[in-house]
Amino acid sequence: MLEPEFYCYALPRRFAVVSFAIMAVFLLLASVSEPAQSQTYRVIYNFTGQGSDGATPYGGPILDRLGNLYGTTYLGGKYGAGSVYRLSPNGSSWTYASLYSFKAGFDGSGPAFGSLALDANGALFGTTEGGGYFGTAFEVCACPGREVVVHRFGTGTDGAQPIGGVVLDSTGNVYGTTSLGGAFGNGTVFEAKRSGQTWIESVIYSFTGGTDAVNPVAGVTLDAHGNLYGTASTGGAFGIGAVYKLTRSSSGWTESILYSFQGQSDGQNPVGGVVLDGAGNLYGTTFDGGINGGGTVYRLSPSGPGWTFKTIYSFTGGYGGPYNKLTLANGSIYGFTNAEGANGLGSVFKLTPGKSGWTFTDLHNFAGGNDGGSPYGSVAVDSAGNVFGTAVIGGTQNQGIVFEITP
Repeated sequence: MLEPEFYCYALPRRFAVVSFAIMAVFLLLASVSEPAQSQTYRVIYNFTGQGSDGATPYGGPILDRLGNLYGTTYLGGKYGAGSVYRLSPNGSSWTYASLYSFKAGFDGSGPAFGSLALDANGALFGTTEGGGYFGTAFEVCACPGREVVVHRFGTGTDGAQPIGGVVLDSTGNVYGTTSLGGAFGNGTVFEAKRSGQTWIESVIYSFTGGTDAVNPVAGVTLDAHGNLYGTASTGGAFGIGAVYKLTRSSSGWTESILYSFQGQSDGQNPVGGVVLDGAGNLYGTTFDGGINGGGTVYRLSPSGPGWTFKTIYSFTGGYGGPYNKLTLANGSIYGFTNAEGANGLGSVFKLTPGKSGWTFTDLHNFAGGNDGGSPYGSVAVDSAGNVFGTAVIGGTQNQGIVFEITP
């Protein structure tokens, strides 16, 4: 039986038209594996780290309705503290624009691996690992050079080190996680609401430790009812990661653990968070574990009062599996491995559902050098199946790249 239709993450393309130390802590369904097919891979931008240009793009890009790409770099920009950029299609090439350079002060420093969020007015939202007091949530307007700090983390129990990015609800409220801080020092989930010209941040959950999820690196995912889902790569009943849900009610928020990883065929250390399909199924990845040791792709399906877990693919290799959120587009799952693939420098893959299981397609194996390597951020996929992403090393200046894979 075919899987339910996915929401399409990204929209039509042109013509077609923990510090990172915290990150480091970090099947088997019958499936068919296909080698890299007749995909066309090309680098569409080489970061230089010079002038206002960025460097080291940990975060993956997002697409708007006109086919423009938006993303962040962890380093580079005018002050070396990272940047927000736009790439616009221009014939067969792309035009780069620097939208904001972080100053490493109260405005923030080092946007990490969470992708940006785009609101209806074209404003971009994200998080920085440093700056502020201990990280920030920010808004960058479509007009270049203007940033608004949504919140500076690191005072009291408001949380610290938000590195997973944010999501927006239909009214423009901002939700995200901090990997540290909170009432118990194990990280938080936060909400920020606009109040006139300013923002008010509140902690809606502080992780308690023990069998609870601990130190959530990934950002959260929002469902149609306003509930939030996420992962932490440590904690849970076995100490190697868990999937959690925050349920909204009139009296506040209630947290529940949907699944604790056991380090068997299910995998372990789910760093990257989860995504939702139209039927309410959750899809995510683990960085390690699984029957082949290289991490897994899994599905959690609502089943009565609980959830049913299934591993749908297990990667080979001992270290360096999927690191970030998957992308659901055009009826398939897209993602990457961080340090696996034919050259040990990461790969891009697609999983397509069918009557007999899932078909795995290897879209690209990074080779280093001008080809790039070590991807961390999620990919963006348009309606024609073109895949866009970033890699943090390589390129003509060895400052990272933005790539495109065309089917």
